[in-house]
Amino acid sequence: MTDIAVSSRGLLAAFSAAGVLTWGDVHPAQQLAHLFGEADERVHLALALTVRALRSGSICLEWARVRELGLGEDAVADVPEVLWPEESGWLDALRASPAVTVGDGAPGQRPLRFADDALYLERHFGDQEAVRLGLLARLAAAVEPVPIEPVPVEPAPAPPAEAVPASGATDEQQAAILLALGQRVSVIAGGPGTGKTHTIRLLIEQLRATEPDALVALAAPTGKAAARMTASLRSVGLTAATLHTLLGWRPDSRNRFVHDATNPLPHDVVVVDEMSMVSMLLMSRLLAALKPTARLVLVGDPDQLASVDAGSVLADIARAPATQGVVARLERNHRFNRTIAALARAIRDGEPDAALAVLGAGGEEVSLADGPSAASRLRQRVVEPGVRLLEAAASGSVGSALAALDEHRLLCGHRRGPFGVQHWTRQVVAWLSEAAPELASEGEFATGRPVMVTANAPEFGLYNGDTGVLIADSATGPRAWFRQGDDLRSHSPFVVDGLTTVHAMTVHKAQGSQFAHVSVVLPPVGSPLLTRELLYTAVTRAESSVLLVGSADAVREAVTHPVRRMSGLARRLT
Repeated sequence: MTDIAVSSRGLLAAFSAAGVLTWGDVHPAQQLAHLFGEADERVHLALALTVRALRSGSICLEWARVRELGLGEDAVADVPEVLWPEESGWLDALRASPAVTVGDGAPGQRPLRFADDALYLERHFGDQEAVRLGLLARLAAAVEPVPIEPVPVEPAPAPPAEAVPASGATDEQQAAILLALGQRVSVIAGGPGTGKTHTIRLLIEQLRATEPDALVALAAPTGKAAARMTASLRSVGLTAATLHTLLGWRPDSRNRFVHDATNPLPHDVVVVDEMSMVSMLLMSRLLAALKPTARLVLVGDPDQLASVDAGSVLADIARAPATQGVVARLERNHRFNRTIAALARAIRDGEPDAALAVLGAGGEEVSLADGPSAASRLRQRVVEPGVRLLEAAASGSVGSALAALDEHRLLCGHRRGPFGVQHWTRQVVAWLSEAAPELASEGEFATGRPVMVTANAPEFGLYNGDTGVLIADSATGPRAWFRQGDDLRSHSPFVVDGLTTVHAMTVHKAQGSQFAHVSVVLPPVGSPLLTRELLYTAVTRAESSVLLVGSADAVREAVTHPVRRMSGLARRLT
């Protein structure tokens, strides 16, 4: 490792050398221990491990799982048994430490909190408690009943092989609407293609019919998700904002906003889409900023990958016993063919045998490739649309080039290494150069280069994760073309920051996007990234076909290993 903390001593040095801790974990622990006069190296280790857990997306370090520490993308750390402190003495040292507050209670001045058999950094314990108490308060509140005319309910027959969205409401969508109207907080949970956006539209129409003066806000965690929400709900005449924009940026703070408990939002109903990407911190700020009478509707897929930042808020809420009465689940799929839907369901439900059976019988719609045949099958799926993209770009056909770009997407769990985006991007470039040498080029501004935005550029209407194509223009030079809503728009690649080649992308980056065909390079057996959520998210990006590149053992391991972010929210929501 290149990021070992050279200043570490004792247990910190040993765990750093073992690959568990980096300087980003050790230095904060050393600083806090020094500030609070803590000399016990066992407490130093606990501090560093809590920071390590936070960097991995966990809000806390559950004491029963203290030894579950993945190293990163490519390996799992192996800590010799002799290095671990004796548990009872370790706990006694923590409870007696001047750096640790023990038990529940008001916010403290110490950096660590040990509560409910879990260790937190104090600020993150405060965020979790704010979410927990805010949700419980809303669960206990009643909404004045408003006489409504129910949305016409569409019967729910078995969907055809290529289903289309219903124009009315299904029975489960109707139940979700009634739930959202009658609760201060509700969850509309469902996978891609289950009609979540259609349900939001019908909910807003119902609100306008029964509560015409209600002020409604639409929000999402990212600019890309907000733009997609706006486009999908154009008929209701509302513009979605990012949660940061809705709450109001403050130039003097990264974690505080204009709207809070002292200056609440004016809205009567706030609908938040893509909730799986909302962190604990942002959820705590949103709950604090709602006026007591407001209704909060949380929409998303709790089975997808969670927020890049710490927390698994939607998944916690969806599985907590106290919230089951306010969770409406949409199961009927309107987008996928039946085979993709069956595979996604088997993965979601943790049934590896069922998943492998679907893959074995799925034909061209869903399949698993391993060994010598995998590369040739993947090459065919990549090269055919890739050459069409190059041909369309060379002829100046923007719409056809962008359509070819979205026809197929190669997804990877890793960024680096033989299973990662960087390696497979180089491989795709080589394949295209062989297949169409007169068209393929590796130049930065080469016509036909597929690009992805990696930094938000709201002034251009572009957001992190948007994809487009470079096409030459004899008058203005190279232009980067993007599909923005129903329009095709071009921007100079010289002024759009953070454009990167997108022959392959991570599953995380693909979250919220759909493609006709998807191929997935599975992480190897033993990779910490080989999880149920990663596989489910990857599979549900496809509308027509999925090819998984990897072994049956990799599929089995992914399906049987859900992401286990450490969080006390679900456990404490009682």
